[in-house]
Amino acid sequence: MFTGIVTDIGEVLELEQTGDLRARIGTHYDVEGIDIGASIACDGVCLTVIALGREPMNWFDVQISAESVAKTNIGGWHKGKQINLERALKVGDELGGHIVSGHVDGVAEVVRLTPEGDSLRVTFRAPEALARFIAPKGSVALNGTSLTVNEVDGCDFGINFIPHTRKATTWGGVAVGDRVNLEVDTMARYVARLRDWS
Repeated sequence: MFTGIVTDIGEVLELEQTGDLRARIGTHYDVEGIDIGASIACDGVCLTVIALGREPMNWFDVQISAESVAKTNIGGWHKGKQINLERALKVGDELGGHIVSGHVDGVAEVVRLTPEGDSLRVTFRAPEALARFIAPKGSVALNGTSLTVNEVDGCDFGINFIPHTRKATTWGGVAVGDRVNLEVDTMARYVARLRDWS
């Protein structure tokens, strides 16, 4: 379980396709404090640590199934790509964002960038099947970042990124056409399911 509050910007150091995809992620985390088998959200995808090391920098390896590659933007990862990282929530940690599972629902696309004062309004297009779970002032996780939805128009929805968010995450380099991992709010999913049963 995660909160969507990004705590590090990692870098893809290596990618190796064997039976599954294996990725080596460079991090500022102290790897002595990470256990083999720990969960780390990598651009919002909950992945399991299978190896750790310190050279040439702190790194951890994850093994990524074909299912995860197919349902996320991981197929577009390349050496040098920066990704948002978050360690799993511990009992007693502050819940600063919203409950995020790390189970990505689909991929949204950046369709428009509009500067607004010091902030940046980004318009995303969600897959039609997921758009009904996105509501104004509701929460979404995009590339692992807990964000508040400003407006919704059909499958398009807008997010306002303040300067701090763009500096502390990979959102500082956002561009039209980017494909981003989308996890809808768990509460919205359950409310819709209950409504369908009534």
